[in-house]
Amino acid sequence: MLRLAPLLALLAAPAAAGALPPDRAAELEHLVRQDCGACHGMTLAGGLGPDIRPAALAALDRTALVSVILDGRPGTAMPPWRPLLSEAEAAWIAEYLRTGDAP
Repeated sequence: MLRLAPLLALLAAPAAAGALPPDRAAELEHLVRQDCGACHGMTLAGGLGPDIRPAALAALDRTALVSVILDGRPGTAMPPWRPLLSEAEAAWIAEYLRTGDAP
């Protein structure tokens, strides 16, 4: 059983919020500030899209936020990012938006 522990830890590691390589995390932070900021305002306080600062997202479930990032919101200007982002990357962005800091 002790031999399985390191393997299980390795398998679980990619699911952790901070599991992205630092260079990819920096790219995603830039994406949030530039691409998301284009609609949600450069301070993310709202514009064409709603306020997406931590206080505004506090009541939202993380899974729901990941879904909005990946699949967009039909009938609004929020596009689906699934063609460009993995689920792990969308989860990183959701955590970044919910905390105001890189996970």
